[in-house]
Amino acid sequence: MTDRTLALTERLLRLKSTTPDDAGCQDEMAERLAPLGFKLEKMRFGDVDNLWARRGNRGPVLCFAGHTDVVPTGPLGQWHSNPFEPTHRDGLLYGRGAADMKASLAAFVTAIEDFVAEYPEHNGSIALLITSDEEGSAVHGTVKVIEALRQRGEAIDYCIVGEPTSAEVFGDTIKNGRRGSLSGHLLIQGIQGHIAYPHLAENPIHLAAPALAELAAIRWDEGNAFFPPTTWQISNIHAGTGATNVIPGELDLKFNFRFSTASTVEGLKQQVHDTLDRHGLRYQLDWTLHGKPYLTLPGALSDAISASIESVCGARPELSTTGGTSDGRFIAEWCPQVVEFGPINATIHKLNECVAIDDLPKLSAIYKGVMERLLC
Repeated sequence: MTDRTLALTERLLRLKSTTPDDAGCQDEMAERLAPLGFKLEKMRFGDVDNLWARRGNRGPVLCFAGHTDVVPTGPLGQWHSNPFEPTHRDGLLYGRGAADMKASLAAFVTAIEDFVAEYPEHNGSIALLITSDEEGSAVHGTVKVIEALRQRGEAIDYCIVGEPTSAEVFGDTIKNGRRGSLSGHLLIQGIQGHIAYPHLAENPIHLAAPALAELAAIRWDEGNAFFPPTTWQISNIHAGTGATNVIPGELDLKFNFRFSTASTVEGLKQQVHDTLDRHGLRYQLDWTLHGKPYLTLPGALSDAISASIESVCGARPELSTTGGTSDGRFIAEWCPQVVEFGPINATIHKLNECVAIDDLPKLSAIYKGVMERLLC
């Protein structure tokens, strides 16, 4: 008999939900949740579909959060099979979004179905917050739903985000936080001129080099027990007209911080400005905060999911804060305990994305185990 989580994952994979298009994924999930007594609420902001579903009207509230949108496929000719036609090879299920994160969405649903069948009068409430705007701009998705829910006084106590967190072996890692992301767009001014007459020009590359070297060498903080030290990296740099005999008049540079709770946004900004000012540069610097760091200290939620993983997989997972940003950064401002757990993340955003078929029923069983530990 085909595993129910596998079957639902395959149904979701066939829907071409390239961000921000939901492509009907949320309707597939809602159709399964409605008979279980969930109150379903579609929330559309801009061009983004969101779903808020809740069963129960009392606390504690355990929320499963995730996204139906996927990143673009990349070159179709380099896929070994159609990325939107689920394919089995060597014990793996291939398809865009298999690991990130349609397997988790399917496991949310089947875990809830099994839990409600066994515990129809469970304590508290079960909720789902599903968006189609996580892989894109993340402007009209989770953050908007949370804003609407907060305005009407709704709250949640625990949240599991279904991001693919396992590193080497399924179940080896839980994310209990993420680093913050802060980007800067820096324009350094010089004076354009003929390269044969450098005394009549100012080369912004030469002017900026000592400051950039200093920024690259700064030890921004030492991290802490849960986070590695903050890092600063240049991601893009450009100057010049393309000609070999023209000194450029401007240097265009982009950089990014991945920062821990040991640093603050304002502190990082100030140190960059101080460095640029000390080198006497003429510049314009625009900042974009993609997300603040968040951290959930060990507690009831991390204990429950760790115990559930150990009961299913036979080993205790590690807590980690590595990786990029996720919608957990928005939820953590509303919910006191947020963790992320899902399949192995080795192929996410890659060509031939896949997930182990045998891991799918385990994932559902783990989510069910968390509900048993927190709502029974």
